[in-house]
This record gives sequence, structure tokens and C-alpha cells, in this order.
Amino acid sequence: MSVLNTTPPDRLTDLRGRPYFLWDLEMSLEQFKQALRHEDAEVRAYLLGKLMRQAKPDDVFVFASIAEIRNLWPKIHRYLGRSAAFWSWLFQVWEAQDRARR
Repeated sequence: MSVLNTTPPDRLTDLRGRPYFLWDLEMSLEQFKQALRHEDAEVRAYLLGKLMRQAKPDDVFVFASIAEIRNLWPKIHRYLGRSAAFWSWLFQVWEAQDRARR
């Protein structure tokens, strides 16, 4: 059982197949998933930043793992805008919990 409250698949996209968090791009969900595997780390960072900035936080983890985000964090951070503080805080809390469990 997942503790995430993700958007149901039937509500994730509009009638054209565009994800709700890409309201400003003409990109289907499949194109987005494919682009997240792009060989250029900057492209992946831009799209992850857009996802993290515009999607519900729980939905982010449908598309990316914590490890992927941490790996690209220096590049992603500049694309987060006002949501950077939230994501920085969240990762700090998780890291503190990990240290406390050890």
C-alpha cells in the first residue's frame, strides 16, 4: 500500500492526453515520460523542475525517484521557482529522519 495520494490516471491528463501539470506545453503524457529519459541531464532537470513546480508533490514520485531528484538536484533547483523552499525543506526533513533511524 502506498502512502502517496496520487492523482487518479483518468484525471492526470486532459482530453488531448496532456498532463495537468504541463498546462503551458503541448506535450502528451507519453512524450513527457520519454523526455524524462533524455540523454541530456539539463533536459531532464528542466522537466523535473517543471514537474516539481507545477504538479502535486505526491504526483512527482510517480515520474521520478528520490534518488533521481537528488542526483540532479544542483540542476533542478534553479527551475523550481518559489517551490524551491518547499522541496529543500522536504529533503532536509527526510535526511534528518534517515540520520535519526541509524
